[in-house]
Amino acid sequence: MAALTARAQQDLNTAADAVRYTQDNITGTARFRAMGGAFGAVGGDMSAITINPAGAAIFNYNEGTATVSSYNVNNKANYYGTGTQANDNSFDLNQVGGVFVFNNGNPDGFLQKFTLGFDYENTNSFENSYYLGGNSTNSIGNYFLRYANGVGAEGPVPLNTLNNGNYDNMSFIDQQAYLGYNAYIFNPVSDADNTLYVSNVPQTGSYYQQSRINSTGYNGKIALNFAAQLKKRVYVGANINVHLTNYINNTSFSEDVNNAPATGLQYVDFYNERYTYGGGFSFDLGGIVKVTEALRAGIAWKSPTWLKLQDEITQSIASYCPECGTGNSSGTNVVNPGMTYVLDDYTIKSPGKWTGSLAYVFGKSGLISVDYSMQDYSNTKYTSARYSAINAELAQTMDRAGELRVGTEWRIKNLSLRAGYRYAQSPYKNGTTIGNLTGYSGGFGFKLAGARVDLAYTWYQRNANVSLLTPGLVDAARVQTTNNNIVLSYTLDL
Repeated sequence: MAALTARAQQDLNTAADAVRYTQDNITGTARFRAMGGAFGAVGGDMSAITINPAGAAIFNYNEGTATVSSYNVNNKANYYGTGTQANDNSFDLNQVGGVFVFNNGNPDGFLQKFTLGFDYENTNSFENSYYLGGNSTNSIGNYFLRYANGVGAEGPVPLNTLNNGNYDNMSFIDQQAYLGYNAYIFNPVSDADNTLYVSNVPQTGSYYQQSRINSTGYNGKIALNFAAQLKKRVYVGANINVHLTNYINNTSFSEDVNNAPATGLQYVDFYNERYTYGGGFSFDLGGIVKVTEALRAGIAWKSPTWLKLQDEITQSIASYCPECGTGNSSGTNVVNPGMTYVLDDYTIKSPGKWTGSLAYVFGKSGLISVDYSMQDYSNTKYTSARYSAINAELAQTMDRAGELRVGTEWRIKNLSLRAGYRYAQSPYKNGTTIGNLTGYSGGFGFKLAGARVDLAYTWYQRNANVSLLTPGLVDAARVQTTNNNIVLSYTLDL
């Protein structure tokens, strides 16, 4: 185990890494998800407090809810005309929470009641799998040359460092150059120490590349809630949120030279495992007003989230080069340091969010609810000055993005029927790096003696560009991601 320099960490992280932790999904209880998450002016559901903390004051009784979810993710990719597909399935206890109601015995009091609550949710699941493959004109040799010849204003990595340096004492930049050099992916122009490097990959015009990317983990949030009802028509609330992040990404990349000559580099296999973990905090404020007995309006603000993260990196590489002078009769070269490196920590600040809501309640028969949220993703940033170049990229490429959620619920005696719709704009100005999201949902609930069981099905789809290997390779596959989730909640009146 070794701690690398701050200079190295800057090049490991990208703008896309920051965006990964800014995006939440519609998770939580089955009732909440069946109605598309449109609960900003409805309240009365444990997951509703994640949209508007004032929603906890709608509860009339003590209540607790636990939720399990089945996730299915299907990725259809296109890389230079070659189509591939991968599926991932997982099962998770994704929500648990409870609220306690304290009523004022005086019906004319200013403070009618207040509530104390907590809710844990996986705000985003990182369970995913990609299989990407096709012919590219951009070789993996460019990845290693990028580091060897110098990143940014830095000069090339000294040849003496690549020949005699200790891998465990190198920066991340030097390590990438070391792996490429010892796998014979590039050669020095001369024997001088301060030299440039050229690719050893045959220039045949195209290369068949495959990448298998498997990720696991989650963004989790614990919300500690206080809410109150003032007089008959006003509800206010606040959350203090503790965030948890756990993300593991395994990338297995391979490249075969098309029409390879009899000599020289024939293929490369490059393996990366990245483990990112940490935590942070944020807070929420919100209010709901009963404009009339039927019409409710809500407003909520979610503060920026500050996440302090750390990375652990494991890498290895293998190549086949019969004529590279290795002394290995098979021509296979394996570079495996057998080490996991813990890099310096860093902080990501995600943008705040505003949500406005309207709901119309048809007595005890049903309701229709609409939420609209706005978030300026260009305010996403790494807080350290050493990330100034990446922060400038985030400010230039990210944009304001709105999200519309519509939900409805109708009751027939003990049975509740629900449906929802969701549309989220791309956080990128170009609208393609991550595309717009469209989702539909539905479900039902059944009231029992002192309890309720809810079931929901959600479907949503989004297109995005996914790089086979970053940074260094500019090529990306176009991926259509389809999510199918089944959600089951059990609610108990306490």
